[in-house]
Amino acid sequence: MERTINFKNTPVTIVGRNIKTSMRAPDFTLTADGYKDVHLYDFNGKIKILTSFLSLDTRVCDLQVKEFEKRVAGLSDDIVIFGISKDLPFAQKRFCQANNIVNVKVFSDYRYSSFGVNYGLLIKELNLLARAIIILDKNNNVRYFDVLNEVTDTPNFDLWLGSLQDIIKEPSVPVEKTLPYKCVPCEAGTLPLNNNLIDKYLKEIENWQFRDNRISRTFKFKDFVTAKYFVDLIAIVAEEQGHHPDLKLWYNKLEVELTTHAIGGLSENDFVMAKIIDELQG
Repeated sequence: MERTINFKNTPVTIVGRNIKTSMRAPDFTLTADGYKDVHLYDFNGKIKILTSFLSLDTRVCDLQVKEFEKRVAGLSDDIVIFGISKDLPFAQKRFCQANNIVNVKVFSDYRYSSFGVNYGLLIKELNLLARAIIILDKNNNVRYFDVLNEVTDTPNFDLWLGSLQDIIKEPSVPVEKTLPYKCVPCEAGTLPLNNNLIDKYLKEIENWQFRDNRISRTFKFKDFVTAKYFVDLIAIVAEEQGHHPDLKLWYNKLEVELTTHAIGGLSENDFVMAKIIDELQG
């Protein structure tokens, strides 16, 4: 199902994983000053505020970063705030230096679209990020998630600040989970999953079929271009996870198959990838 927001009152599509409060936050790869990679898990043990926007060259985005700079200053040493856009890193650095931005860590999603895809905030028609505010607690659980319906609107700064105060009081909560949240390399001697575990994990990915030591699902789209775009989204998350499905594309149909070749059968990684692919909205 497509998700739409508005850009100057014109509907646009946002794509990527469907993120909800109470779930574990996905990792991402952003580009920092000096073109270094930065990941969410580089900031473990912190409350994280992620705020995304179109471009620092626009009035509302300029205001957004400056407001966060003022409002977060002095709140808590346990808070780190990310300002995320597709502006190039040297442009972001110039903006921060010109406006004395020190509390907001401004990073770029221009290289990988990793943040946009992993958080379902990539505007398909513009290849820019939707305006959003996300708060993660110290355990990287999503505690607040707000995407503005009109990209050009100004965020309600008082609304997220109230939620932040609640999270500061309770900075970490447990989250129920069965499958791991990301793929991990298989160690030597790892055995394929037994039938009991396969049956258990299949309940979490109801649209997938199990046969011949593989799980598979077929997706259908309106045309070839849309199907190919979904392949590109899968490629981004698969490369990050280090676990790659077999893909078969026939015009507007895409078959995705997963197995772990190194162990000759299914591993948890196959089910983790299947769940991530299910979360993708293209």
